[in-house]
Amino acid sequence: MNIAIVGATGNVGRKLIEVLEKKNFSVTEAFLVASSKSSGKKINFLGKEHTVEDLEKFDFSKVKIAFFAAGSAVAEKWAPIAANKTIVIDNSKFFRKDSDIPLIVPEVNSKELSKFKNKNIIANANCSVIPIVVALKPLHDLYNVKRIVASTYQSVSGVGKAGMDELLSQTKEILENKNVQSKNFTKQIAFNAIPHIDSFLENGSTKEEQKNHDEIKKILDKKINVTSTCVRIPVLVSHSISINIEFHKKPKIEEIKKVLSSSPGCIVVDEHKDGGYITPVEAENKFETFISRIRHDSSQENSINMWIVSDNLLKGAALNAVEIAETLIENNFYGK
Repeated sequence: MNIAIVGATGNVGRKLIEVLEKKNFSVTEAFLVASSKSSGKKINFLGKEHTVEDLEKFDFSKVKIAFFAAGSAVAEKWAPIAANKTIVIDNSKFFRKDSDIPLIVPEVNSKELSKFKNKNIIANANCSVIPIVVALKPLHDLYNVKRIVASTYQSVSGVGKAGMDELLSQTKEILENKNVQSKNFTKQIAFNAIPHIDSFLENGSTKEEQKNHDEIKKILDKKINVTSTCVRIPVLVSHSISINIEFHKKPKIEEIKKVLSSSPGCIVVDEHKDGGYITPVEAENKFETFISRIRHDSSQENSINMWIVSDNLLKGAALNAVEIAETLIENNFYGK
């Protein structure tokens, strides 16, 4: 089929290209689209050099699926225009809270996918929410999740290339005993941790923390109580989550490990020894969500702790978007 990638020159856009190639996604013709600033650039895709086209001039009737990877402002203006002519899979946060638009993680709630027909738009979930719900879904089916407390440790790639460049430049400046200036973060990011992602709300939470609350409920179960703290850390790629889960039933650790090990998209690496767990560096460029440090919480009945790591540019963005498209095709939704 013909596809378009809007925002093809950005971090997530380039990851979409990478994922589509790795998964041998069936593409008849691909159109790489971006702002007028980037139009005319050359990008190799599926063994062919493509010229980036100008979003302002692109005809979306030429494609069956349009992947949007260009942020909320672009999605707000252009996704509804594109949706009049094709199916839109949007990576931004703009449509996630819209009750008429499905928020999809295929391993978790693919049954909701048919609701895309309401507006011809499908929303991709937040990059820290996706690995959480992928790990929680089989456990929710098993024990019924009552409450989660999540602390996310999010890489600078969540801010985009500018955030990654700032971490690298600040690290160099500090090692050379130079003064550090922060442009994309509220404080120094190199050799530091910032408990603040996105803007603050009146209740004291940040928008990123509110996204966790809202999206986990929408995707998994509105009855689950959710609270979180989101922290930006000096890691280039991959988000990590320390999560405490309270169930309605008494959990069994060995049963949890067995179920997660056989669940789609999950890999359990949990040995009680030095290095018997997965870190952000090891998760980079991997499709799977890694789960480690699974153990009982002795302070709270029916509760466990876990450590989750996932590449935020892949499963947290591009990969999940491609898997949504694959699910559309498998269910023959795209042709209807």
